[in-house]
Amino acid sequence: MKTYPVVLTIAGSDSSGGAGIQADLKAMSAIGVFGTSAITAITAQNTCEVRAIQGVEPDIVRQQIEAVLDDLPCRTVKLGMLYARPTIETIAQCLSHYRLDHIVLDPVMVSTSGCRLIEEEAIEAVKSLLLPRASLVTPNIPEAEILSGLPVTNENDMHRAAGRMFEAGCQAVLIKGGHFDGAESCDLLFTPHSAPVRYTSPRIATRNTHGTGCTFSSAIASYLALGEELPEAIARAKKYLSRALEAGADVSIGHGHGSVNHFFAPNVLTASKNIDGENEPKK
Repeated sequence: MKTYPVVLTIAGSDSSGGAGIQADLKAMSAIGVFGTSAITAITAQNTCEVRAIQGVEPDIVRQQIEAVLDDLPCRTVKLGMLYARPTIETIAQCLSHYRLDHIVLDPVMVSTSGCRLIEEEAIEAVKSLLLPRASLVTPNIPEAEILSGLPVTNENDMHRAAGRMFEAGCQAVLIKGGHFDGAESCDLLFTPHSAPVRYTSPRIATRNTHGTGCTFSSAIASYLALGEELPEAIARAKKYLSRALEAGADVSIGHGHGSVNHFFAPNVLTASKNIDGENEPKK
């Protein structure tokens, strides 16, 4: 039997379509995997602001996740905006019941427009319940500071912050350097027993940066689902994001931070040999 490569995104909904679940599914579709979703929160937002947030009941989040993982051959999960501690607790418990190859955690905390997207008490739950389960965590500089409890102003600080996150139990950390100045954007991949891997790309002059973190982490998850090893999945995802930024750089979409162009060169969704049967729950 053949199947499509499947990725599950567990994140919030963005009514403007540029970030969150909508950006995740666009990136997944463009790269050529079958995207599925579990929505954790509904936001009323556009390119300028987040006007309102309503969390989804944790039991409904659980049922969404179980409905997908009980039926579809999904071994790769991307975590985005999770919003509240009860939701995080439910997700952590739910995911522990399934065999998963990859969990990519994008610790979404603040929107591009500056709105906080996670409750304060939920941050500790991310640290204690999700970092130990993550095969990769992808914080930007402010998020790395929150997760590590350390200031991050240079690459040496990035090393120390990654070390603190390893102490919490995660397997790999990709700290994104987009908040630093310079002609290039440099991200660093840290793993416990290897030298850091650098990923650099020229900065693209554009205000259309809404949803770049969601898009990047979803692209990484997609390439992992397609069978790439982690360093190559990150390299291909960074190239995808750079090209999406470039393709949408001079397009006016909204009055604030517009979206990247996810579909600059979409791939065909292609079936391949099935993984080890259905994704049955752990015994």
